[in-house]
Amino acid sequence: MDDDGPRPEDAELLRRTYRAFNARDIDEILATMSPQIDWPNMMDNVRAHGRDEVREYWLRQFAEIDPRVEPTGMRVEPDGRICVDVHQVVRNLAGDVLADQHVQHVYTIRDGLLERMDVR
Repeated sequence: MDDDGPRPEDAELLRRTYRAFNARDIDEILATMSPQIDWPNMMDNVRAHGRDEVREYWLRQFAEIDPRVEPTGMRVEPDGRICVDVHQVVRNLAGDVLADQHVQHVYTIRDGLLERMDVR
């Protein structure tokens, strides 16, 4: 990482999270999160609070669509949050591309766990 990159342990936490997400390893993803995680539910345009709500959201999401997210860069924002540039490809279950776009995921990390994520 360059000078404005996250601490190595935070960068590894995020890489671990993206690998687990793409592998659909929900238990591994949830292990990277605070029990009080605050996560965007993009399907319903609401927030999921806590690991159980995030698990329910992802189970539903993976039953309906096939998203894949690849981080392309990370930097620390002035407020201390970590912004991850992401190439996101979303397919339907038949494999047709529904979205192919670049987004930013902005994380709050506390005590070595993800506490909040926002999408830009």
